[in-house]
Amino acid sequence: MAASPSTARAINDRLALRLLQDEGPLTATQLKTLTGLSRPTVADLVERLQGSGLVRVVGEAGAERRGPNAKLYGIAADRAHLAALDVRTDSVTVVVADLLGTTLAEATLPVGDGTAAEPAPGPAVEQAVALLERTAKDAGVARLHSVGIGAPGLIDPATGELNDSSGLPAWHRRLVPALQGRIPATVLIENETNLAAVAEQRVGAARDRDTFVLVWLGQGVGAAVVLDGRLRRGASGGAGELGFLPVPGTSGLPSATDCAGGFHELACAAAVDALAARHGLDPRTALASGDGAFLDALAERLAVGAAAVVSVLDPGCVVLGGRTGHAGGEPLAARVEARLARLSPLRTDVRPTALGDGAVLRGALLAARDAAQDELFGPGAP
Repeated sequence: MAASPSTARAINDRLALRLLQDEGPLTATQLKTLTGLSRPTVADLVERLQGSGLVRVVGEAGAERRGPNAKLYGIAADRAHLAALDVRTDSVTVVVADLLGTTLAEATLPVGDGTAAEPAPGPAVEQAVALLERTAKDAGVARLHSVGIGAPGLIDPATGELNDSSGLPAWHRRLVPALQGRIPATVLIENETNLAAVAEQRVGAARDRDTFVLVWLGQGVGAAVVLDGRLRRGASGGAGELGFLPVPGTSGLPSATDCAGGFHELACAAAVDALAARHGLDPRTALASGDGAFLDALAERLAVGAAAVVSVLDPGCVVLGGRTGHAGGEPLAARVEARLARLSPLRTDVRPTALGDGAVLRGALLAARDAAQDELFGPGAP
């Protein structure tokens, strides 16, 4: 059944917007070539998109003759402004960007007064909200369209809210309602590891993969699962809770409330630091030291957890993220891949993160941009 004229126009518009997003400014002739549409159809859609304020003339193509087809059309980057927050247990990083994702301002702030194990929820939330407002003002942005937040913890798939957890600061759960009350914008929250995986898939180490697992190795340990191009969260949002995985070499078994005894005990930042110290290395520089014995011992540990993931999911690719994956880089990834090949018959590439510590923030910004584009460009937009 043929699409209606209005549906066909919407499809063509989204196709053109995706190309302008991915390829940058294009002439009408280039849009015609890339879309396969007729010249009149391209002319109509360009006029339509300009009229909606989504596209504007941003220059001329010097290699072409002067005239209508020499105009370069680009997405109106200032049509909407976005923000992203990377929320840690004791700090918040904020970035404000335009619709194309270009950073306009960025800031980081410790949360709390530095004297308590956990900052009081009220003041901590106020600090985080004020930081966002201040950063937006510094960027010259009067109104934000969408705000993406990356935070540790499980996101309830039914409600989209951060689940209560005894291991996380209470102020994390209060942040989204506070932002929604103060900022007239769409506010989204997602698990930090999931956002890092989205960023690695779109602009990082997994750009050539539609199925992979990101193993997050930081203060906590977790994983994000991407299958057939889609992020998989699980029935309760807990897909990838790798820290609770029972593995050999630990002090016991994990429990429902404590990941001690699980893979966390072998691979969290504190465990990596302790392993470095046993090798006579400064934990702050051990991962970049190139010390073969230390990297071999760490790779043995990481391969145990990776082998469990590979045996169940067969992702074909594992990306090592977080502090350890970033600092260990290719030398650590290569060692994990070699050991994994001895533990599993399933061929698996192991790669270090391409985005490092910025992966969560990048993923949160992509989530905010997707939300803005879905509203401005229409559902199914690029």
